Amino acid sequence: MSCRLFLVFTAVVLTAASVSTNVHSQTPARTYVGSTVCVDCHPSIYQRWAKTRMANVVTDPHVRPQVIIPDLTKADPLLTFKLDDIAFVYGTKWKQRYFTKVGNDYFPLPAQWDVSHKIWRAYSVAPNTDWWVPFYPPENMKRPTGPLCDGCHSVNYDIKTKTVTEWNVGCERCHGPGSEHAANPSRANIVNPARLDFVRATDTCIQCHSQGQPLSNPIEGQYYDWPVGFRQGLNLRDFWRLEEHKLGETSFTHFADGTGHKNRMQGNDFVQSVMYRRGVACFSCHDVHGTENNADLIKPADQICLSCHGPSSPNGPHAASIEAHTHHRAGSPGNDCVSCHMPKIEQTIADINVRSHTFAFIPPEMTDQYKIPNPCTGCHTDRNTEWARETLKSWSGVSPWRVN
Repeated sequence: MSCRLFLVFTAVVLTAASVSTNVHSQTPARTYVGSTVCVDCHPSIYQRWAKTRMANVVTDPHVRPQVIIPDLTKADPLLTFKLDDIAFVYGTKWKQRYFTKVGNDYFPLPAQWDVSHKIWRAYSVAPNTDWWVPFYPPENMKRPTGPLCDGCHSVNYDIKTKTVTEWNVGCERCHGPGSEHAANPSRANIVNPARLDFVRATDTCIQCHSQGQPLSNPIEGQYYDWPVGFRQGLNLRDFWRLEEHKLGETSFTHFADGTGHKNRMQGNDFVQSVMYRRGVACFSCHDVHGTENNADLIKPADQICLSCHGPSSPNGPHAASIEAHTHHRAGSPGNDCVSCHMPKIEQTIADINVRSHTFAFIPPEMTDQYKIPNPCTGCHTDRNTEWARETLKSWSGVSPWRVN
């Protein structure tokens, strides 16, 4: 073979090899397919998930009218809309909000139902509260839910078309686009947070259970309150930053010590905790596929805590029994781990609060200095912080340096 012919032959072979390599490397991008596709292979998990609040946070009342809790026919000064005005209902546990549709956008109606107190309350985000308020007019009908809510209440919200693959927190919100996995089920072509490192695993929840802002804002002229562009499989830190806090200052979102002040702050809390630093993830305690326990806990709360924090454990408590640690009798609220380490101090509506997730005990002195609610007088409402301090000092096994 001549030198020239050899070079031509070699070029042809290399070109063919390159084409072959490119064909195999150009795997079609994974796309979203919706949770109903998952039921064929994961029927039991799907059926559990379908009953959760995650799967039902957004509901069309014209499809499921029973979702509306209050009686809309009963007159109330705050109730200025009718069933026909409601396109979507949000929430069922603590509060229920109502949204109307204009064009391709949804907007909040001006009243919300307080589920616990069974009364109507006005609904409008007030000035000097959320960071995004200055960038939107004060009227509800000029604050669309697309940039402010829908990215977390749906799967694959498209900011250009204002469409979604699926409303509610579907499978692909946590597992990423599922087309490839549905076509050829394999561990290699779907994200399972349980097999990620603890940081990225917890980011699965932090993407929505946190207060913060996108790194790039505004996006195409609008300010967004959710991590636009993030999907499971990517790094949340490339899209989202948590709300900043200056130690010693009480803000709309934080108490002075950095503990969350309002709802949807679980992620902001948790990343400060010793639990997080030790590699505990959200799903160490919660199963968002659904359980029979409150908050979809994998076990009742005290059982979860005691699985790692048994009496005389190196992890604490450093006492012979739980009762010796809590100084409360068995079966009482004060003997529950969450009563002291996860107090309900983060507002969701009116005087209804959700639990802190820093797991740190807040001593009464922090109430005196910084107005941070402490669990002692939060439970013993007829007592004051001086009583709480003196009582704690009298307990065996409690450091006096931590209660002053």
